[in-house]
Amino acid sequence: MACGAHDALSAKLAEEAGFDAIWASGFGLSAVRAVPDASILTMSETLDAGRSMVEATTVPVIADRDTGFGNAINVMRTVQDFEAAGFAAICIEDNVFPKRCSFYADVARELAPLEEHAGKVAAALSARRNPDFVVIARTEALIAGWGHEEAMRRAHAYADAGADAVLVHSKATDLAELREVARAWNRPVPLVAVPTTYIATPLEELREAGFKLVIYANQSLRAAVVAMRESLLELRAGRPLEVERRIAPLEEIYRLVGLSDLRDNESRYLPPAGPAVTAVVLAAGDDGGLGEITADRPRCMLEVRGRTVLERQISALNSNGIREIGVVRGYCAEAVTVPNLRYFDNPRYLESGEVQSLLLAAHKIDGALLCTYGDVIFDDSIVARLLRATGDITIVVDRAFEESRRLGTLPGGSLDLVVTDGGAPAEGSRFVADARVQLRRIGQKLSRDQADGEFIGLVLLSPEGARRVREVCTELEGRAGAFHEASEFGRASLTDLLQELLDRGEKIDCVEVHKGWMEIDSFADYRRAWAELRE
Repeated sequence: MACGAHDALSAKLAEEAGFDAIWASGFGLSAVRAVPDASILTMSETLDAGRSMVEATTVPVIADRDTGFGNAINVMRTVQDFEAAGFAAICIEDNVFPKRCSFYADVARELAPLEEHAGKVAAALSARRNPDFVVIARTEALIAGWGHEEAMRRAHAYADAGADAVLVHSKATDLAELREVARAWNRPVPLVAVPTTYIATPLEELREAGFKLVIYANQSLRAAVVAMRESLLELRAGRPLEVERRIAPLEEIYRLVGLSDLRDNESRYLPPAGPAVTAVVLAAGDDGGLGEITADRPRCMLEVRGRTVLERQISALNSNGIREIGVVRGYCAEAVTVPNLRYFDNPRYLESGEVQSLLLAAHKIDGALLCTYGDVIFDDSIVARLLRATGDITIVVDRAFEESRRLGTLPGGSLDLVVTDGGAPAEGSRFVADARVQLRRIGQKLSRDQADGEFIGLVLLSPEGARRVREVCTELEGRAGAFHEASEFGRASLTDLLQELLDRGEKIDCVEVHKGWMEIDSFADYRRAWAELRE
């Protein structure tokens, strides 16, 4: 038993249903391209479509190749190409080119001369390289109304030309016509039946009549049309749940297309994927401090040489394998519209701090988190170094602070200062090691003489670190009174939260860098960004 298929997926389903072979139906290949079965598709088009069936299945695939795309010379090329593509057999009919589907009514139908088609059969046999490649000769004499005698004359001639099997096609509604063919058959060549119009004939009756191969040529295509039409009408009528109840679950499609193999091969042969980290950009704060340039947008949407601050952050994150990025919006939220991001809105941005913005995202995201201020531009390399950290809570500290302090070039205003157990670098040193350095104190009110670095606004939380942050913040929620350097917990900054974690005995690691970042906190910072960035 062979089943007609019109693409790789229908071929795979036929194999799973237990059919012994696949019929790469010319009717089906034409139909799925919405063209008649009338030699409209080229040999290359049918070869490519059929090859996908061969590659998707392990059972033999029979190529239904109409008239062979020309005379005996064209047939030889057709056989060679289809055999090389992995087909097990080819069927060639004695219609004249261009053929017409056997069941089209009221079309001109003419058959090739018997000798010509017998020559095609012989040419096909001579062109094959593997003697196991099967050549099926098909006659349309009964379809064309040329009668039983002509059908037998042609069938015998094609068998005598060396055909491995003979298909006498019929559009009768029962087996009577073909039973007479089988009864009169006197060649040691198997007969093939295609019971499209005599579909009610039981398989056992076909077997008893003497047919060795039975091809159900187009039922899968016709079944698909009915199922798709009914489902699409239901969808259009607004009843998607009715459709969902009777269609294949997505997991079944995943199985059929070999998703598990893809996953296995990816894990075996591809380099490790990017980190399973979600980035959160804190961009909710009121940016009135920069004057008119932020009158209608937050700092993250300021443009510096053709790209906004947020776009530069996205680029640095993406280049390190971070694809999931969320932005907490507040001030001028409608101006933050970069596509493919996840947005969290903080309508209370005027009365809340960075920690509240972080929690809006952290409570809705599982796994590791990388948090950054919305007004910081940083090199890709800084993100790369941070992602290599192994601690549960890690921050990035700039050691150039000490150099700037010595030179008297520190900016005025507030800085997020840190004290670490690594101490300040040696004078003039720009070497930054990957040694594990831990945070001891952090805040904006630390003495500049005591500090040995500056927190640049990048924090990495492992899944456990993120869980711990959520746990501590839930405990502190609603707490009255001053909270470290903030007037209350609701207005706490990241530095306040980090100091609280230190006070509770949490270990916070530091990744040390030397410059490679800038914060846009004033108009002078904005001018410096334009001056120093080259692209």
